Amino acid sequence: MSSSAAATFSSLNAIPPPPSSFSSPANDKLFSSSFPAASPFLGSSHKPRSCVLSAPSPGRRSHAPVVAATAPNAIKEKLAQSPASSSNLLITKEEGLVLYEDMVLGRSFEDMCAQMYYRGKMFGFVHLYNGQEAVSTGFIKLLKQEDTVVSTYRDHVHALSKGVPAREVMSELFGKTTGCCRGQGGSMHMFSKEHNLIGGFAFIGEGIPVATGAAFTSKYKREVLKQADCDHVTVAFFGDGTCNNGQFFECLNMAALWKLPIIFVVENNLWAIGMSHLRATSDPEIWKKGPAFGMPGFHIDGMDVLKVREVAKEAIGRARRGEGPTLVECETYRFRGHSLADPDELRDPAEKARYAARDPVTALKKYMIENKLATEAELKVIDKRIDEVVEDSVEFADESPVPARSQLLENVFADPKGFGIGPDGKYRCEDPKFTEGTAQV
Repeated sequence: MSSSAAATFSSLNAIPPPPSSFSSPANDKLFSSSFPAASPFLGSSHKPRSCVLSAPSPGRRSHAPVVAATAPNAIKEKLAQSPASSSNLLITKEEGLVLYEDMVLGRSFEDMCAQMYYRGKMFGFVHLYNGQEAVSTGFIKLLKQEDTVVSTYRDHVHALSKGVPAREVMSELFGKTTGCCRGQGGSMHMFSKEHNLIGGFAFIGEGIPVATGAAFTSKYKREVLKQADCDHVTVAFFGDGTCNNGQFFECLNMAALWKLPIIFVVENNLWAIGMSHLRATSDPEIWKKGPAFGMPGFHIDGMDVLKVREVAKEAIGRARRGEGPTLVECETYRFRGHSLADPDELRDPAEKARYAARDPVTALKKYMIENKLATEAELKVIDKRIDEVVEDSVEFADESPVPARSQLLENVFADPKGFGIGPDGKYRCEDPKFTEGTAQV
């Protein structure tokens, strides 16, 4: 090999130093803290250990530092050391009101969904987000409209946080033409091109490759098409059960290899339907899987929107700067069963009560009042306004028209035998005998 070729090969395989935003002394305090002894990880004896891997020996590939953000005071220390910070408060009043309104909207909307489901206004499976609002709000309210969000079957609140109007989300749940997918998506398939919400995916793991593709699109536009202002990022939400699926590992590898602007957010609510996370995973500390692929991994309290928000800032900023992906494990809890068809008899009532006492909406309200960021009266005004928004969404959805039968086969690319377009050019489903004889099939 010639000397010039050797130099070129060496430069291509050089390992860049860890991103500065994750290696400064201030951030070492923030991202290298561990759980206090009184807070066992996932209700078990497991406790996350934090460490920074030693410098690589010559010829060996380095990995991103193993990091976890868990200590309640570490974020305050970080902000206090920032020149722009004039106090130890984690948010301004304006920011707090935005966060509170979004979380209350999510909670109130889901409570209303439960009522409508049991009244027979919704059909199929409906999975509610109660208890996990801090994760959606903490991440999505930091995004731009051009940024992409990919969700799961528990997607109503992600859609609301991303800006999809409550009317459109409720109408979709009612199966009406005024829904964000004209009634064809339903509870598990929320989609809005305008708001860059690209699913809603019913099968676990299937949204992660789509999110990775969206992040690749951003990088391609910036680096190949030379759209210098394209700093769009993608946030992929998924649960703890998904993290044992092949797509998860494959996409972590691809995202790290290509330094894609994506944040993988694990909403670890500790239960995959009725399977405890501790029983299903050989190492329940999901955040450790990030460094294995060369990206930072974080474990944070997903019941605290302020902790989620601070780590989200770092991860989103890192992606925008072209420094690659991040894996964030948010330990949270769903207050209802897996779906509204789930009697929720498998979880320990004491466990449910323990997490209910840490309600993220109540915690934010308490923080804002105690720190004089808002008064009780100001927050009640928001509560009342949200109640009106949710009531209006139900009235709108209820009064909206159902889709025409001719819409049934729109966007269907394969024509099933006996269906589709007839010889006369008309939809077969318009034939009065369309459903004749199907009862026994």
